[in-house]
Amino acid sequence: MTPAAQRGIGMTSENTRQRLVSRLRAKGIRDERVLEAIRVTPRHLFVDEALSSRAYEDTALPIGRGQTISQPYVVALMTQAVLGDGRLSKVLEIGTGSGYQAAILSRVADKVFSTERIGELVRLARQRFHSLGMHNIYTRHADGLNGWPTQAPFDAILVTAGGLIPDSLLEQLAVGGVLVAPEQEGRHQRLIRTTRTDKGFEREDLGLVVFVPLLGGLE
Repeated sequence: MTPAAQRGIGMTSENTRQRLVSRLRAKGIRDERVLEAIRVTPRHLFVDEALSSRAYEDTALPIGRGQTISQPYVVALMTQAVLGDGRLSKVLEIGTGSGYQAAILSRVADKVFSTERIGELVRLARQRFHSLGMHNIYTRHADGLNGWPTQAPFDAILVTAGGLIPDSLLEQLAVGGVLVAPEQEGRHQRLIRTTRTDKGFEREDLGLVVFVPLLGGLE
């Protein structure tokens, strides 16, 4: 992919991305590593061309198959929530989707492992990663509820769909590791950060969110 295509023009230009970063900072995103990752990652290449002019709006957008690319604020919030003082070594993402969240993670982690249950979506995401030279992202067409046991333990796990988080994912966290996921509570979802300690797990509520349902099986 050419540098010009990555930079974008008009509503996908560098200036438009910078305005998004300013909005995210105003909404409470403070980690400069996250803001820089958002600034340099061409979100317009992770959506259908017909929607590219809306790529830097702070809103979720459809990507087909009943799935969405998450709102940039939520992507930034989840990324910020798993970052400590240093660079992450290994991160697991459940739900590759468009690949945008994995692309952001790839800029703050040495290795990103991402699973996706819908074959068409993981194929398209792999093409995007390859064209952008993001060679530290490893994808698998698999049921994300099982995690990626052969690569565990992980410093961080992000789940990009809402539902009940299986214990099998929590067990794949390293001690000191963090899992961030939207959990279903009645008719609402709340973003929960769970930290694994020597004594068990500690939970923190990060607020209301809206995600597609967390499902098992393959398509």
